[in-house]
Amino acid sequence: MFFGAVQLGIMAACVVLFVPMGMAGWHLSRNKVLFFSGALFITLAVCIHLIPYFPSFFPQSQSPTVLFQQDHRDLCVTLLNNVNFSSNFDNFSWNWDTSSGSYDCDFQKLGRVDVSDLLNGSWVVVAGDSQARLFVMSLLDLILGSDKMILIHEDLFKRHSDYHIVVEEIGLKLDFIWSPYVTNLTDVVTGFKRNRTYPDVLVMGSGLWHMLHFTNYTDYGVSLQLLRESLFRSFPVSRKFDMESDAGRALHLFWLGMPTLINGLLNTEEKRVKMTRELCDAYDHELYKSKLLRRDGGSLLLLDVESLSRRCGVDCSLDGMHYSDVVYEASVHVMLNALLIESHQKL
Repeated sequence: MFFGAVQLGIMAACVVLFVPMGMAGWHLSRNKVLFFSGALFITLAVCIHLIPYFPSFFPQSQSPTVLFQQDHRDLCVTLLNNVNFSSNFDNFSWNWDTSSGSYDCDFQKLGRVDVSDLLNGSWVVVAGDSQARLFVMSLLDLILGSDKMILIHEDLFKRHSDYHIVVEEIGLKLDFIWSPYVTNLTDVVTGFKRNRTYPDVLVMGSGLWHMLHFTNYTDYGVSLQLLRESLFRSFPVSRKFDMESDAGRALHLFWLGMPTLINGLLNTEEKRVKMTRELCDAYDHELYKSKLLRRDGGSLLLLDVESLSRRCGVDCSLDGMHYSDVVYEASVHVMLNALLIESHQKL
């Protein structure tokens, strides 16, 4: 059991008071008792003043308030993906589901100024397939506004290509890395280790291409395991969402989940045959088995596009695979609110 400051003070007072009394009871001379009492008092005083300089020898337990705040933050992180959608003809809107208890978490739809403050001076990397590209578009739309998005839209959506942008006003660097397979994501992670540079925020996601072109969930699971091993080798990965790089900067890792597939809306026969609900479930199971996700003991927080797209519904899908901008907008805000929670910020 560790002693707090109050308990330690009481113990020291008892020693100073009762030890000299005991010595007096042994009929020692008055001078000896006074000398010993003075020496004992001075020694204890010096020790107490030195305690702050040697905290490892006197660890302090966390206060109930600190523990409560951490538990509250952890609970809020688990509720981030609880989002509801509503539609008015072709216009969709979204908000957090307050019935789940998220009303007490103070989740926020952030505006351009708030997002700029949050990501000021950051390096954000998003790696994945077309879903990740749509995620980047929503993030940049929030930062730049629709007028500037028109200017970069063509470059951002060049087929199967990377994209890089620096937002000079806030010192934000953003990279999209075309990575349709998990093996590509592993190469991205290895590259960070090789170059000894790590982004502040890394969002990864892959699976749709593997499902279509390989249709082998077991092989997908093996590649996820290799990615997890690469993360532990390449990053200073702990079992916490908020990690530190070699330079002492916080690293925030996310997994962009696959969307709900609507088989009847898929635009080719090959997709309709291969990308079934049963196969999607098998791929999801491999993701959970890999223990990449934070909830399963890994280090990546899930941006649950499957849940978000399912809640948005059939009318929200463009082709049974890609969804209305509102789904990716919601997933971006899930990420941003996670950053607020984990960095103990409140805008």
